[in-house]
Amino acid sequence: MVAEEYIRALKTMGDSGVYWVDELFKLCVIFLVDLSKFIGISYEEINVWIFVIIWPSITVYQTIRILMLKRKMRKLVLVT
Repeated sequence: MVAEEYIRALKTMGDSGVYWVDELFKLCVIFLVDLSKFIGISYEEINVWIFVIIWPSITVYQTIRILMLKRKMRKLVLVT
């Protein structure tokens, strides 16, 4: 069963032609399949959680935080 998950997930990979990219991708797929089994969700679900929900949320948060800190720095520079 688990071997089928690895094979099914690895079939989603295209051949980039860059060895280290392909190997890193394979390692990440293996990690995500293992993590999905540990958590009890499917490989596809963990991909959605990471790349559609968590990562974009962190990016939006960091962007807002950076803008707030820039505004705060401008105020401090104008005061001094």
